[in-house]
Amino acid sequence: MFEKRKLPAYRYEHAMGLLEDNEDTIKLLVSKNIIIQNGTYLELDDRFLNFFEDILEVNEEINTSYINENIQQVKEYAAYYLQSNTDSERFKYLRNVKSILQKIGRSTLRNIIDVNRNIDNAFKTEPNYKIKLAKLENYKQKLEAIQILVEQTERLLSEDEFTFFKIANDEGLKDIRNQLILDLTESRHNLIETRRQIIEYINQIKYQSKFIEKLKQLKYLRDQFEIKHKTNILQVLSENNALVFEKKPSYRLKLSIDNLQRDEIYALIQKVRSNYKSAINPLKNIAENLTSQDQKSETEKEIYIDLYKVRNDFKRSGKHLFEFLMNCQFVREAAFEERVTIYCQIISMFEDELDLSDEFLTQNNIEYAVVYSQ
Repeated sequence: MFEKRKLPAYRYEHAMGLLEDNEDTIKLLVSKNIIIQNGTYLELDDRFLNFFEDILEVNEEINTSYINENIQQVKEYAAYYLQSNTDSERFKYLRNVKSILQKIGRSTLRNIIDVNRNIDNAFKTEPNYKIKLAKLENYKQKLEAIQILVEQTERLLSEDEFTFFKIANDEGLKDIRNQLILDLTESRHNLIETRRQIIEYINQIKYQSKFIEKLKQLKYLRDQFEIKHKTNILQVLSENNALVFEKKPSYRLKLSIDNLQRDEIYALIQKVRSNYKSAINPLKNIAENLTSQDQKSETEKEIYIDLYKVRNDFKRSGKHLFEFLMNCQFVREAAFEERVTIYCQIISMFEDELDLSDEFLTQNNIEYAVVYSQ
């Protein structure tokens, strides 16, 4: 029943066939409220349906309020911890804080994965353009909500704003906090790529929608016999030399391949061909001999930028990577776009030698991470 949960209805006889006509099992499941019977149809109770979807990670609903509730619970349990007078009570509230912080990391990454899957499904499977665009706009808002929750969680983990992490000196809590910071960093990077993808999808849909609307207008004008009067379609077609507008050649003599392979037909073709012989004998142009100059090999020189040298210069500069590359004097002139490419290449090649901070800056509408040398 879980595999067929998206069907409009699951019939009673289907369950009977699955259980080999053991009706007592179905009645037991109905009595335990695991299965709900509605006439001749059965359906899985929402509690078990949601449980299986969460365990198997196939839930398509994006629940951003869940993370927000967890953040509030962390603040509440932290306040209880600070007000407790016994070690047993503080241990209980500390354990609750650890559990909720782990849930926040898992649920954030899970929500981003669900958004990515739903975005692809909506763009590739939804046939209605208006519904498709509405779904993508809704997912875009959910992305913004997840982004806000990630920022709230990062502020929560800051020891400067939340002194609980200083007072609760626990090694397990420190490990969970550090892992959550890594999960949030990964979530932030995934959100950037997902936001770029959904904007691209929305632009494609809007372009296709405008194209279809224009096509409908042309069809209406054609049906009303006004297309030549109200448009410049004749001028556009006359200037277009596409092969599809060429006339298809037609041949009055249409013989099948079997007839063309007969000896008498071949002899007839040879006879007709002999009557159309041309007296013109085209001369074949002979290429000139290669000279010694043509046989000399030529070399082409190219000035390239040595990334290893750039890395060594960057380590000695004391600046962050993007600032260094924007002001670096290369062996040849490099445009802004090429410097951004070099920035990405150095991070990819020498990631173990760099320190990627959580700080992000913007230049020329490009958001980049502040990277220092270790």
